[in-house]
Amino acid sequence: MKKKILILSGGISKERLISLDTGLQVANELKKNGYKVKISEPDNNLSKNINLFKPNIIFNALHGQFGEDGYIQTILEGFKIPYTHSGVISSSIAMDKEISKKIFIRNKIDTPKFITYSFNKKSSDLIKLIDKELKFPVVVKPINEGSSVNVYICTKKNIIKILNLIKDYKKVIIEEFIAGREIQVAIMGDKKLGVIELKPKRKFYDYQAKYSTNAKTQHIIPVELSNNKLDEVMNIALKAHKVIGCGGVTRSDFKFYKNKFQLLEINTQPGMTKLSLVPEIAAYKGISFIELIEWLLKDASTKK
Repeated sequence: MKKKILILSGGISKERLISLDTGLQVANELKKNGYKVKISEPDNNLSKNINLFKPNIIFNALHGQFGEDGYIQTILEGFKIPYTHSGVISSSIAMDKEISKKIFIRNKIDTPKFITYSFNKKSSDLIKLIDKELKFPVVVKPINEGSSVNVYICTKKNIIKILNLIKDYKKVIIEEFIAGREIQVAIMGDKKLGVIELKPKRKFYDYQAKYSTNAKTQHIIPVELSNNKLDEVMNIALKAHKVIGCGGVTRSDFKFYKNKFQLLEINTQPGMTKLSLVPEIAAYKGISFIELIEWLLKDASTKK
C-alpha cells in the first residue's frame, strides 16, 4: 500500500505563493500515483492534522522564513516523523547568508566579497566603506530571504534610497556585484545531478525573472561549458552541500565570470513549480517529476 504523505505548504513568508504552488503540484503528482495526500499549513492546526492523518512522511514544500531556516524543522523533529530536505542546523546555516558565506570562505569556496550593514552607520561612512572594501555597483540583499526577494543592484546614487526601503530587515548583506553568466547546480543526496544556465531578460535573475511567465528567462541545458568546467562547478556545489550538512536536494547558484565560479548561495528547498530548475535538470537527466519526489520521500525515510 502507498504511504500517506502530509505536505506542508503556504506559511507566512514572502514566498507563500510559491510554496502553495509547489505544494499543490507535488500533491497532484503524488495523488496521480496512488498516494494518500493531505496538504497542511504550518499553523495552529498542524499538530491536529498530523495526529488525525498520521502521515508516514512529511513533505516540506515551504519556502523562505520559518519554512527553510530551521524553524519548522525544529517543530517537525518533535513529531518523530521523517520529513524531506535538510535538517535543523543545515537549514538554519544555509538560510543565513552571512554565516553560510563565512563557511564557504573557510572551506576555500569562492564567494563574492561582502559586508553586513545594520542601519547604524551614517550614509557617508557607509559609502566610504563600500568604496574601500567592495566598489560600486553592489548587491543589497536581506540576510535570510530566498527567491531573490528584496534583492537590489545598487549604485552610489541610489543605495541609501534602497536601504531605506528595506530597513525593516534590521540587517542586510552588501555584496560586490559579479557580472557574468548565471549558472545553477542541482545536488541530489551525494550525487551531482546537473547544471543549467539562465539568461534573464531583466537586469538579473530576480524574483520576477524566476516566477513570472512574462519575464522570458531563457533556460539553457546542456550548458555550453567544457566538461572540465562542468565538473568543477558541480564539485564546488557538492562540496558546499556537504560542508553545510545538507540533505535531500539542494540547488547552488553561481556566477561565472573571467573563467571563475563564484558561489552566491545554496538553497536547501528548491521550488517544485512549473518554472523550477531542479525538476528541469532532473528531467534532462531522465528523472521524471514523480521519480524526483519519490526519491525525496525515500531519502527522508532513511535519515537517522
